[in-house]
Amino acid sequence: MSSITESSSSYDNLEKMSIHELLEGIHNEDKKVLPAVEKTIPQIEKLVSEIVPRVKKGGRLFYVGAGTSGRLGILDASEIPPTFGVGYDLVIGLIAGGDQAIRKAVESAEDDENLSWLELQKFNINELDTVVGIAASGRTPFVIGAVKNAREHGILTGCITSNPESALAQNVDIPIEAIVGPEFVTGSTRMKSGTAQKLILNMITTTLMIQMGRIKGNKMVNMQLTNKKLVERGTRMIMDELGYPEEQARRLLLLHGSVQKVLEEADERNS
Repeated sequence: MSSITESSSSYDNLEKMSIHELLEGIHNEDKKVLPAVEKTIPQIEKLVSEIVPRVKKGGRLFYVGAGTSGRLGILDASEIPPTFGVGYDLVIGLIAGGDQAIRKAVESAEDDENLSWLELQKFNINELDTVVGIAASGRTPFVIGAVKNAREHGILTGCITSNPESALAQNVDIPIEAIVGPEFVTGSTRMKSGTAQKLILNMITTTLMIQMGRIKGNKMVNMQLTNKKLVERGTRMIMDELGYPEEQARRLLLLHGSVQKVLEEADERNS
């Protein structure tokens, strides 16, 4: 089947366009992302519904990608601990070429189908874990190798891709196919495809963390207090929830280390 992500852009002679025309064209293409992602919600729901019970039993979520896809997986994984107060070993992002590939492309790293499984084995991957392959094209060997091997070992697999009926999708339990169409710059999947991936990754992990009890109401009560802004945010949460004056709220927050622990301590005292 022909690759939509490699199809020619709907726009041509880009170098002859004005800045306004370029920006307007990019924006008009970006408008196609949200409807494409909306169509995938049933598949995202199916995947998250399978991930939640596994994580509750001690499982982990692995993202595997190359290039932009790998970087987006690492970005999402790296933001989970400070946002939700969980360990860095719960959501793990792997990129073809290793950490050096986060900043600079590593030649041919994505072409090795066996390397990804070797990387996953370093984490003692097991049947409670989940592997989600991310590849706009749906044909990246490094990513396909990860999900194929994981699936053969009884591990839940999913994928995020922008081409229908890809080799990647055929090798996972739950494929998520966000068909955003040709890119504004032909083949530049860092654009619409990357935006769709970012949205879907946000949906997966945010929903997972809420289901894991890491949010109260709509507040990040387990966030790590890594800067002054977050201490102030946590202080306001405690003031709102418990009616404490600002000085007391801040003192308790810094003493216990998280809003959640302050609220739990208050509940125990009042029970």
